[in-house]
Amino acid sequence: MSASDHPAGGLVRRVRLPNDRRTPAAARALVRSVLEEAGLDALLNEALLLTTELSTNAVVHANTELDIEVTADQTGLTVTVTDFAPGPVEQLAVGPRNESIDIGEVAERGRGLLLVDHFASRWGTVHEGTGKGVWFRLERSPAPAPATAFVPAGNVVEAGIPSVGALTALLQINPERQTDEALADFAADLLSRLARLTGAAGGVVRLDRGDGAGRQLLARHGRQPREDADTIRVPLAVHRPYSGELELDAAPTSYAQPLATIVAERFSLHLENDRLRRADQRRQTWLTFLAEASELLAQSLDVNLTMALIPQLVVPRLGQWCAVHTTDSWGRLQLAAATHADEGALAQLHETLAETAPDSILSRLEEASRLGTQVMFGPPSEGFAVPLVARGARLGTLAIGKHAKNRHDADEVAVLEDVARRAALAIDNARIHEERRKVARTLQASLLPPALPHVEGVGFAAEYVPTGSEVGGDFYDVVPAGDDRWLVVVGDVSGKGVQAATVTGLVRDVIRILVDDGKPMTEILCRVNKTLVQRGGGRYCTLAMASVHREADGTLVVCLHLAGHDRAVLVRADGKTSFVGEGGTALGLLETISSPDAEVRLGAGDSLIFYTDGVTERRRGRELFGTGRLRDAAGPLAGYPADVMAARLRSITINFSVEEPRDDIAILVLRNDAA
Repeated sequence: MSASDHPAGGLVRRVRLPNDRRTPAAARALVRSVLEEAGLDALLNEALLLTTELSTNAVVHANTELDIEVTADQTGLTVTVTDFAPGPVEQLAVGPRNESIDIGEVAERGRGLLLVDHFASRWGTVHEGTGKGVWFRLERSPAPAPATAFVPAGNVVEAGIPSVGALTALLQINPERQTDEALADFAADLLSRLARLTGAAGGVVRLDRGDGAGRQLLARHGRQPREDADTIRVPLAVHRPYSGELELDAAPTSYAQPLATIVAERFSLHLENDRLRRADQRRQTWLTFLAEASELLAQSLDVNLTMALIPQLVVPRLGQWCAVHTTDSWGRLQLAAATHADEGALAQLHETLAETAPDSILSRLEEASRLGTQVMFGPPSEGFAVPLVARGARLGTLAIGKHAKNRHDADEVAVLEDVARRAALAIDNARIHEERRKVARTLQASLLPPALPHVEGVGFAAEYVPTGSEVGGDFYDVVPAGDDRWLVVVGDVSGKGVQAATVTGLVRDVIRILVDDGKPMTEILCRVNKTLVQRGGGRYCTLAMASVHREADGTLVVCLHLAGHDRAVLVRADGKTSFVGEGGTALGLLETISSPDAEVRLGAGDSLIFYTDGVTERRRGRELFGTGRLRDAAGPLAGYPADVMAARLRSITINFSVEEPRDDIAILVLRNDAA
């Protein structure tokens, strides 16, 4: 908000500026423009110096927006700086210009008023309902006599007193950029100028950034202040974790003390900017770390792998060592994973974590798990522990050792608590996935025969590879159908999950019942189709069904029906291969089906391979395993027993791609083992 007007014989400008490090520069620009327009260039140095001091003090101490009002007329300039910080209403103080030569003799009404009291013609304070401020008046001096020599305002010292130009230059310099090197150069420049103004032999600025390194020398000018000398020490007005001081090798007399105080406050303002910049960078770094940690934890659904990953994420960035304990079914803590930044100390860490004394780390971890709160533990393995809680369940603890040289700060503790929450959720997700996988495996096993028949001279072998945490619809079975007769079934119900498993069990049970009743294959297929249409819930089933009969000479006569299923692979004893069977209608789609049969005679050493689409649709990128590769892989296996052929085909299919199988794989081999 700004305004400009020309009252009778004068010029007034007002502007509201934010609480920002650039505010003093904006205030100087406003005063400079008014002085140029009013023709008061002679007051430029004093006006800029006092404006800089008042606006800088307001930014450092008030922490609110500022109102700057500049009034100029033919006789002089008035500047009012108002802030909106709450505070007690003080008595209005207006005084004549101070005529004292020594600024150190000026009564201190506040650090920011020393220069105002010294250079202003008049000054005072104002109090309004919304804020309070300081104003000063600079009046045009009478024209000098012709014989008086002109002295530039920039001269540093006359009779030991700093000039207005030198003070203005001291308060107007800024670091070139916000970097560590630029800040150190800026501090050295300030010390150099301050030493020239005060006659100090040297000075230093020491700074502790709270990073465990302690107070470090940031800048130095001249000689190091001596311990036995009378020096000026001014603490830097910075927020935690920063702390520091400016030390000047000069006696705290005259104007040296207030000038050192002013320089320290000015440098503190830039240190605050550095602290905020570093804090923002650090928070951005932690956010990136948490995002990457979450992504890594989410990629694993294996419980043991997840718990082993957690310490690796923490060490060494967030601690010297880390241990993950989980609770067993009795609520006792068990060490799941641990790591140390020094691998040579890992064995000792395991011994320390295994101790059961009342003051041991394990006792403190049990307390954290029981109470669900953060606990600390002392040397030799100093650190703290946070509980692992997910979905209201206490899963264990995450213990972290402190850094080698310093304890964890507040930001690191907050990040570790966040890591613990994400780790607990990842562990719980992995456990849920593992439980679902076990349920799926158990349910899948119930849909498959516990063992295939062992028949002299006839080989039956099968391989099954389930995928994911959901039960699939692939199944196989070999059902005895009388003397030297068997029914071989390999099928695939559409979909996955409980519903697919229900339909799979239904199809398998119906087939077994009908076989026991002695029904022919065509009737079995029709009955299964009718059952699926009525009770399949919209799911369908592809089926390869073969009746096997052994003749007196040992030949196996196979009558093959394919209900929408892939053709079987015939492998002759000499290694020749071919596809057999004619395609029919999948079951559960239509009221009536067609299922032509095909007769295959298996001599000694001949084999017939049945499979589901999980074999042929195994993917490697965009490439499929396909029926051609299956046929090529089956040829060299002629002469091997049925179980070897099934195991080799399973291995070849799995090794075709590094990816996890997307569909269940079922392979069944029928072989004539007659001598």
